[in-house]
Amino acid sequence: MSNVVSIHPYFKAHEGKLDAFKALLPKFIEVTSTEDKCHWYDFSICGDTIHCREAYDGADGLLTHLGNVDALISEGLTFSDLIRVEVHGPAAELEKLKGPLADLNPDYYVFHSGIGKP
Repeated sequence: MSNVVSIHPYFKAHEGKLDAFKALLPKFIEVTSTEDKCHWYDFSICGDTIHCREAYDGADGLLTHLGNVDALISEGLTFSDLIRVEVHGPAAELEKLKGPLADLNPDYYVFHSGIGKP
C-alpha cells in the first residue's frame, strides 16, 4: 500500500475577490513546484469556490508543504474563507496529521481499496 496523503481544501472567495485569489495561484504553484515529495498539485474553480487537489509522499511531505505555503494561505484568507478540508490516506499517515492539522478541523478519509499505476 502506498503512503500517499492527499489534502483537499476548499476556499470561498469573498464577494468580488475571486480575481484576487486567482492572482495568488501562480505563487502557490511556484513554491510547490520545488517540493520533491509532491505528487500533484492543481486548482479548480466552481463559481466563487476554489479547490486545491494535492498529494504528497506521506504526512511529512504534506506538513513540509503546509510550512512552505503558510504565508500564502494567510494572505488568501484575507479575501476568502476556508470552508472545507478533506485529508485522504492510509490510517498510519493520517494519525501523524491529527495533531498538526487540528486547527483546520478536516474530515479524514482512510484509504480502503483501489489500484495504482506507475
